[in-house]
Amino acid sequence: MRVAFLVAPEGVEQVELTEPWRAVADAGGEPTLVSTAEGEIQAFHHLDKADTFPVDRKVSQAGAADYDALVLPGGVANPDALRTDEAAVAFVKGFFQAGKPVAAICHAPWTLIEADVVRGRTLTSWPSLRTDLRNAGATWVDEQVKICTAAPSTLITSRKPDDLSAFSHAFLKEFGA
Repeated sequence: MRVAFLVAPEGVEQVELTEPWRAVADAGGEPTLVSTAEGEIQAFHHLDKADTFPVDRKVSQAGAADYDALVLPGGVANPDALRTDEAAVAFVKGFFQAGKPVAAICHAPWTLIEADVVRGRTLTSWPSLRTDLRNAGATWVDEQVKICTAAPSTLITSRKPDDLSAFSHAFLKEFGA
């Protein structure tokens, strides 16, 4: 199971990257850190700088065909930066076009909105994205984990770091791990 973790060069909520990453690795999968720039990414603990992590692959040199699934960690700045990067948005859209599963937590659905893949779907997120998701044609629910199979690709979403255990369990099951 090859799983891409797409993040911006800075702003990802560290725990939303490291816990799902560990879950994939513990399940025998192969996680890959994909970003819009080479080098390292700067993770955060809310608004404070945390650790840095080496980028495995630049998004402009990657495609959905290279992976079995996609995880989009949150953090406020992370998806805000990703949604302004054409290669990142195209990368995300590619998973939906290929019918591959995607998991997104917290603020990550902002990138899904930009990729125009939430219309007609039911998902959850950090509560402040509720209106954005509804305006993009999605149905928003306040649930720990929401699995939506309303289109060829399964979409697994969660609200916040407190949901990480349930989120990881749900996406691993949907990814076939």
